[in-house]
Amino acid sequence: MSHSAPSDSRAHGLIGPAAHGWTQAFLAVAAALVTTLATAALGLWAAGATELPGGAFPTVVAAVAVLAIGGTVDLTGNAGPLSATGVELTVVPLSVTLAGALVLARSFLRPLRLRAVAGTRELLGWAARLGVLWAIVLVGLAAVARHSFAVTPAGTVSEIADLLGISAEAGFRADVPLTLLYGLLWLAALLALALLASRRSPLPAPLVRFHAAVRPAAHAMVTLLLVYVAAALVVAAVVAATRGHAVQTVAVVLLGLPNLAWLAMTFGLGASWDGAAEGPFGLPMPKALDAVLRTPGGTTVDLRSLSAEDGRAWWLLVAFAVLMSAAAVSAALRTPAPLRAWHHAFRMAVALVLTVLMVSFLCRVDVSYGLSLFGLGDVGGQLAARVHLLPHWGTALGAAALWGLVTGLLAGLLAGAVRSRRSAPPG
Repeated sequence: MSHSAPSDSRAHGLIGPAAHGWTQAFLAVAAALVTTLATAALGLWAAGATELPGGAFPTVVAAVAVLAIGGTVDLTGNAGPLSATGVELTVVPLSVTLAGALVLARSFLRPLRLRAVAGTRELLGWAARLGVLWAIVLVGLAAVARHSFAVTPAGTVSEIADLLGISAEAGFRADVPLTLLYGLLWLAALLALALLASRRSPLPAPLVRFHAAVRPAAHAMVTLLLVYVAAALVVAAVVAATRGHAVQTVAVVLLGLPNLAWLAMTFGLGASWDGAAEGPFGLPMPKALDAVLRTPGGTTVDLRSLSAEDGRAWWLLVAFAVLMSAAAVSAALRTPAPLRAWHHAFRMAVALVLTVLMVSFLCRVDVSYGLSLFGLGDVGGQLAARVHLLPHWGTALGAAALWGLVTGLLAGLLAGAVRSRRSAPPG
């Protein structure tokens, strides 16, 4: 009788008790927090943020971390009763996001690796522990992420401001309630994606039947995104080694490398974006994209407009075709037989549409600031600028659906042929 419990556990797929109590939850959240803050701090150091006045560096690091994990940071401005300021910020530092997300996702899945099947209550309890501690982290970061700077205008605006005794301030402040709400939603989405994309982690019994339909495509899409980031990292290393500006390149790598990599992916599949850049922005992006964005009055940014500036942009189409085809074939070969090609085409279309939807949402950029006196605007002060890059949702999602259907269908047919050849008798 003393040996019956272990035998029963093995019969039900339980190799041992999964360790996911409060201690493991604390270690997981702490590791993700340290990774997020370290990535943000190093990236901001490379960008020169340590020279900000008033000891603002720690608060800026906290603000970048808040933005990276789904929180909200509002820019603020105050220039007195006879003047007005306008500031707006919509941008996600996806390098910081990705670093923290990978650590947290791995920590979430690791205690489950010894299980063949996980109970729904077990998974919810483990996720709830992480959620409670993550909520504390969100509130703490949001409380720290606030600072104000004195703004010194130049030219005509400066003379008017001195005459009237007007001083301008600009700053930022994290919205604690929204940061808590969006940060917890971000955590829930991350844990769900990690569970769906993992090939070895257990699913609750009611969801096991979706393993073959969802997991191969989800794993293929996550791999596709990571391959794009890895390729962008190689390009960044080559640029830093051959063209100099190593410190600036490090700043881009640690703050916004996935932004550029996944933006390039959308251009490769045929998506278009509405973009414009005005004012004294130094944009950390390829010269061709910077040049297109600075078209007077704004323009549509797509593969055609980029290739007009640099003919090598057409390689983005080739790269996407190769990588997407490889992802579709990988998903088809990992799907248990029998596999109908049109079933696989539909799954890949849905997976790619959801992926492009997420990428387009995360890669949006809308940053602006401005100072005006008596409605005169930026009169010689260089205090007004804007850059925005917003997706055309219809073209992005339509192109994703088409690519998913075509590559999924071809991959399904190829996988069927490979399986038939392997199962055929010798001779």
